[in-house]
Amino acid sequence: MKILYITNGINGAGGLERVLSVKASYLADHYDYDVSILSLNDNHLNPFYTFSDKITMLSISVTGNPLQYIKAYKKGITQIVDQIKPDAISVCDDGLKAYFIPKIVSKKTSLIYERHVSKEIEMRDDYSFFKKVMIRLKWKLMERLAKSYQKYIVLTSGNLNEWKSLKNLEVIANPLSFYPKEKSSLLKKQVICVGKQSYQKGQDLLLDAWKKVNHKYPDWNLAMYGKIEPSLSLEKKAKELNIINSVSFYKPERDIQDKYLESSIYVMSSRFEGFGMVLTEAMACGLPVVSFDCSHGPADIITEEEDGYLIEKENVDALAAKLIKLIENQDLRIQMGAKAKQNVKRYLVEEIMKEWDSLFKELTK
Repeated sequence: MKILYITNGINGAGGLERVLSVKASYLADHYDYDVSILSLNDNHLNPFYTFSDKITMLSISVTGNPLQYIKAYKKGITQIVDQIKPDAISVCDDGLKAYFIPKIVSKKTSLIYERHVSKEIEMRDDYSFFKKVMIRLKWKLMERLAKSYQKYIVLTSGNLNEWKSLKNLEVIANPLSFYPKEKSSLLKKQVICVGKQSYQKGQDLLLDAWKKVNHKYPDWNLAMYGKIEPSLSLEKKAKELNIINSVSFYKPERDIQDKYLESSIYVMSSRFEGFGMVLTEAMACGLPVVSFDCSHGPADIITEEEDGYLIEKENVDALAAKLIKLIENQDLRIQMGAKAKQNVKRYLVEEIMKEWDSLFKELTK
């Protein structure tokens, strides 16, 4: 079976790129699919994650003013589809332009859209009334155009509520990137957080919570991995909170599995999520997890008080309290970490890819 993935690029260090590397490679290596990935403007070169050598990498050039860009995008996709004649196309692009692909591609080709983020990624409380109206109009247009796809895939049950008018919805979670045989000893005095610095990921809230943790347990360290965003001034905030000696900021780490295994607790302070793959990765390494109960993902992944804790969204005091509880109780950490490693098996790549294989075969039979 020939599968074509269409995306903006695969050379970033984000969750979409990681998931695509896992899924596309598994289809090529284990299901013997003929897989191609189409990126824009050579953004397939020097990928951050590893892709199977069996995958064909393609690119189209899209530049110029909006009219020129759209024309080049349409022409490029048409040429590639005519060239490789895929049985199915899966679109991994959260931008508006991706919703027009059904109008570009022949109806003979099965079309799937993969939504990797929540709508909330575009909306903030401090936006002007006019900007909020424009965003909501954009969502209405997206929802109307999304009906042209045979399947519209979201990552969690919570995401279903964001696209209520669609009849082509299906939930398929992100697969684990790894599941090591070993697990963390949970003895090192370190809490870990992974994700690009952004309003979405809420590291500013985490630093506020960590001040409370640090006051009680100054010998514990918070390790934060992800793309540095200077405009957020998180390091400056850590200095102002007088916690800089217990907080470490690191750039994205390709072998992040090793960093999970060196830690004892995972914390996620996101204001909103598309899924929360870092939670499943940490759990695969045997870490108990503490997360805000944000939209969407954590509630699907975490079993409350069994493998982690779900905290009221943006409740800094409660977040600090649960971190302190796990720091103080080693036996509880070990018990919850063991449950986490067991419970997360439902996200093993071989389990998730069975769902994708069935979907592709259903649409192309």
